[in-house]
Order: sequence, then C-alpha cells, then structure tokens
Amino acid sequence: MSTFKPKFITFDCYGTLTRFQMSETARTLYADRVPAADMPFFLRQFSAYRLDEVLDQWKPYEQVVKNAIKRTCARWNIQTTEEEAGSFYKAVPGWGPHPDVPEPLARVAKEFPLVIFSNAADEQIMHNVEKLGAPFHKVFTAQQAQAYKPRLRAFEYMLDNLNCNPEDVLHVSSSLRYDLMPASDMGIKNKVFVARGHEPSTPHYGYTEISDLGGLPGVVGL
Repeated sequence: MSTFKPKFITFDCYGTLTRFQMSETARTLYADRVPAADMPFFLRQFSAYRLDEVLDQWKPYEQVVKNAIKRTCARWNIQTTEEEAGSFYKAVPGWGPHPDVPEPLARVAKEFPLVIFSNAADEQIMHNVEKLGAPFHKVFTAQQAQAYKPRLRAFEYMLDNLNCNPEDVLHVSSSLRYDLMPASDMGIKNKVFVARGHEPSTPHYGYTEISDLGGLPGVVGL
C-alpha cells in the first residue's frame, strides 16, 4: 500500500474531511423532548433513517434530511416542526474541517489530483470544500449523479467521469457503510479507513486504517 501511486485520491467529504454535525444539531434541538439516557439511541436511529432515505431513488438532499428526522421523531412519538426539520440542511454549508485535515490534505494535493464524491447538494458542497484549504481536481455530488452512496451507481458516476478504472484510485473515507463496502464491491482495491469512531473497523473489506488524516501522506509514500 505504501508504494501505490494512484491516478486520483478520492474522498468522502462529510465525516471524513468535514466535521459532520448532524448529531450535535439533533442533540441540541431535541434535548427538551428526548431524555439524556435515550439520546444516543435517538441519534443512532436518526443516522439509520438518513441511510434508509438515500437507498431509494434520488431526491434532493434537503428532503432526505427532513424525511429522516421526521421519521425518527414519529418513531419516538415526539413533536417536531418544519423549521426544526429544515435547520439540519441549512446548517451544512457552515461546517468546517476536522482539525487534522488541512495540513496533510495540502501535502498530498501537491503530488496527487484530489477528488470528492459527496452525498451533498450542489448548492452546499463548495462552501465546505473551500474551508478544507486544498485544491481539488473534481468535486462530484449525489445531485449530479442522481444517486447517493452507498449505491453503486454513485461510484460508477465518479469513475466514469474520471475516465479511470477502480484500480486507479485510492478511496478515503471514515464510513464503511457508505463508502468502503460499496467501493470494495466496485473493485476499488486501494482504500483508507479513517477511524473517527463513527463505525467499527471491519478489516474484511481490505483497507489501510489510520486514526486521522495525518496518516494519509505515509500511505502514499510522502
């Protein structure tokens, strides 16, 4: 792995590079309706409903998030408002990178073309990408692909538009379920799992594991 020189390093954005704050937002909004002891499972179900929503045919990301929080609240028999449901989507453009991201990302950008494929809307993504502080060769979204990860159609769109094969890329993500499992199914052999604690390590899927993005330059021999 340390000697592999990819044509492109492809990244998940939210969670991997950008600090994903859906749970923090929900924790704040629903603290008066969800007991503290139950909050971890409430947040877990909100995450599960977001995944469930993106497995269907493409729809705008705003609708994905609104549907997910409304379904979660319905399951818990608590009230929410349209304004609360919309606040999650509106918050996304203001999110910045994890502290460990800018320096190593800038280093690898000097040697390799960087690419993002994100489950974001076009109107959101560049606000977050600009905060990362490194140049990107391409930035793809689920809106462009008309498919969300973990659907294979999303990965097909990225590879087709890069005009490359699965073995040409190194894919980097902090999510097994959204990225590294389907990447493995697509034949992307070279993968990096950034173990940020969202999901447990599952070595069966064949990746190099790093604790934060500071480990990425070493993976590509820098």
